[in-house]
Amino acid sequence: MSRVGAIDCGTNSIRLLIADLDWVDSRWEAVDVVREMRIVRLGEGVDATGRFCDAALQRTRDALVCYAETLSAHDVSRIRMVATSATRDAANRDEFFAMTAEVLGSVAPGAVAEVISGDEEAALSFHGAFAELAAGDGPFVVVDLGGGSTEVVRGDADGDVAASKSVDIGCVRLTERCLHSDPPTAEEIAAARAVAAERIAAALAVVPVVGARTWVGVAGTFTTLAALAMGLPAYDSEAIHLFRIGFGELLAVCDRLIGMTREQRAALGPMHEGRVDVIGGGAIVVQELARELGTRMGIDTLVVSEHDILDGIAQSIAE
Repeated sequence: MSRVGAIDCGTNSIRLLIADLDWVDSRWEAVDVVREMRIVRLGEGVDATGRFCDAALQRTRDALVCYAETLSAHDVSRIRMVATSATRDAANRDEFFAMTAEVLGSVAPGAVAEVISGDEEAALSFHGAFAELAAGDGPFVVVDLGGGSTEVVRGDADGDVAASKSVDIGCVRLTERCLHSDPPTAEEIAAARAVAAERIAAALAVVPVVGARTWVGVAGTFTTLAALAMGLPAYDSEAIHLFRIGFGELLAVCDRLIGMTREQRAALGPMHEGRVDVIGGGAIVVQELARELGTRMGIDTLVVSEHDILDGIAQSIAE
């Protein structure tokens, strides 16, 4: 058994997983030791300016310092930290690398964040989710909807990735680009739908989803939608994991969120405060995905997984 530390630094959140991994029956079995998430909005303004702002870098540093202390307390020396969409786009990302090298170096000398490509992000997301899926439900289409990008992956029942595509649309990017009013206007929503539909079409031009049997959604937009569809009074990851949502309920929950004010969203029990202002953008992307995948795959249900790229990163360390 191997104890590893995985850190996923995205556009909206930074997350930590410390896990004990064991190779059993041709799959990694993981036992969580620590799983944490903080909203730091590293990608704030990156879509418009092409740069990280000082406040976002400081928020990320503060979270990473806490994570480094946790890693040290649990005697983790094998660490991998990956950065995704916002860091791929930022012209001043060297400042980010210098900061992560300083903070992580206190735990594991030489450790530094790495920027991964959209293709690798997609593969890690698929493998993180796949470990909890039933092979008989494959082939799978796994969608990782993040703050700055969305990854669409088709994978076989044996866990091999057949095709993937990462496109530059996510809850933060779409909100900053289109949804400026509170609540958003009909014109803003229409513009956001057009952008989301165009990006999704680009992904599905590369990823052949016809013939796949199961759509799996990972990351915070999907898990929050699941919690709301279930009527949970508070966020409950165990209840949410592998929950199945019919498209009728999924689209209805999305419609309600899109039309709400930020104050109304903040009052929802399962809603993390760091998602209040961007969940509407995420809901629009989910609706466009449901319409396209429902038609092309002939399905009417979404499976929501709490296991995602973070779990894939942990597995990649052990390998």
